[in-house]
Amino acid sequence: MSKHILIVDDDALMRRSLAFNLEQVGYHTSTAESAESALSKVQLEKPDLVLLDIGLPGMDGLDAMRQLKQQFDMPVIFLTARRRELDEALGLELGGDDYITKPFDLNVLVVHIKAVLRRFERAAAVPSNQAISNHQPLEAGDLVIDPLSHSVTVAGRQVDLPRREFDLLHALALDPGRVYSLDELLSMVLGAEFIGQPQVVYVHIRWLREKIEQDPSHPRHIVTVRGVGYKLVAEAR
Repeated sequence: MSKHILIVDDDALMRRSLAFNLEQVGYHTSTAESAESALSKVQLEKPDLVLLDIGLPGMDGLDAMRQLKQQFDMPVIFLTARRRELDEALGLELGGDDYITKPFDLNVLVVHIKAVLRRFERAAAVPSNQAISNHQPLEAGDLVIDPLSHSVTVAGRQVDLPRREFDLLHALALDPGRVYSLDELLSMVLGAEFIGQPQVVYVHIRWLREKIEQDPSHPRHIVTVRGVGYKLVAEAR
């Protein structure tokens, strides 16, 4: 069955062109002209991936991302004509899966779509494998990470983490005290396609620290080893 892609853009010509060209290469598509319409369609249609323009009228793409990640678990590629660095940082914090800057070549977009779908499918398979081989909760100091219930507590306080942040914390907790390089974390959690893009790890670590550290500016759990990578400290210092 072909993958279903929802295209969200206020430019009607862009929507029609993308829908036509993606269907020509084998995808099923639907379109929405606003974030509000997109959220309704996601609820009804359950697409496999969303192509989401950031500069939408009314609710913009970043606000739409907040709602998408709160309510659904599906990959999102941002389409943006804005300054790339700013949008990447904001989008990564919200859980965006990839970015492509307008104008773009269709073949490049298709490569991004295939890579994101592949990473998402691989990540979705990880919890079931872990459930078989490592069903016991992991404890690291006052952190408790349960891969079966996908839950995290810090000193008894429940912390809600999106899938990618949970996977990153879980990877670090598999071997507390071990320093993981950026490329190791990219390969384990995000997919080898992201190797060479360390800013992806930087942003996710920052976002994770905001949720589990008492003082994110002076982290006691996820510690930076300068020039090498990150490690999880089992006991708070």
